[in-house]
Amino acid sequence: MSTPAPARALGVSRTTATAARVLRQLRHDPRTIALMLLVPCLMLFLLRYVYDGSAHIFDNIGASLLGVFPLITMFLVTSIATLRERTSGTLERLLAMPLGKGDLIAGYALAFGTLAIIQSALATGLAVWFLGLDVIGSPWLLLLVALLDALLGTALGLFVSAFAASEFQAVQFMPAVIFPQLLLCGLFTPRDSMHPVLETLSDVLPMSYAVDAMNEVVRHPDMTTAFVLDALVVAGCALLVLILGAATLKRRTA
Repeated sequence: MSTPAPARALGVSRTTATAARVLRQLRHDPRTIALMLLVPCLMLFLLRYVYDGSAHIFDNIGASLLGVFPLITMFLVTSIATLRERTSGTLERLLAMPLGKGDLIAGYALAFGTLAIIQSALATGLAVWFLGLDVIGSPWLLLLVALLDALLGTALGLFVSAFAASEFQAVQFMPAVIFPQLLLCGLFTPRDSMHPVLETLSDVLPMSYAVDAMNEVVRHPDMTTAFVLDALVVAGCALLVLILGAATLKRRTA
């Protein structure tokens, strides 16, 4: 039985090597790439023409969903891909080498983060320049929040994969992790009009701040203090969940 190597400090070379390996694997999985890059764009396209006669509704919710769709797709893909590494024994073999859990998680985050940049750029460009999403602020700020949301989805996917024993169980985490945030983030009704208990709960959910940040861009021509705080909360949550993911990462599935 192999013995895991002693813990080592996070290394740039080991992290980038892990990211390169993950990207090489994904290159041979066109369905996963299509899910990550094209599905958010398709959902935005459908949403725009669902409200073809009410463009103002698309303007009101399109920016928020620009962040929600990437979060959901990155959560799904990352949780399943990481679980496959564990169930196939790849993760156990990697951790028996001079590769720490931090290197592994950071490598996965770098690989999926690279795809998140492409995904966010495609979705933002489609919404603003092709579908006519009316944004008072800078589209680059929309892109920033969409990217942070995608990274948050990646971090959440890495985290929950540690608690799943199969791909089916990984998908089952979506109702528990994503759906409550989707209902309480202020997308369907202002958070301050919710029951006080639900409003308080929404205050600790990162998706609420992502939607608030998107709304700041839609409503204000310049970057506001509220936008900066919201973006920092989303980024901080993503970093915290990545740290938790490294701490709870299992070498293999029982």
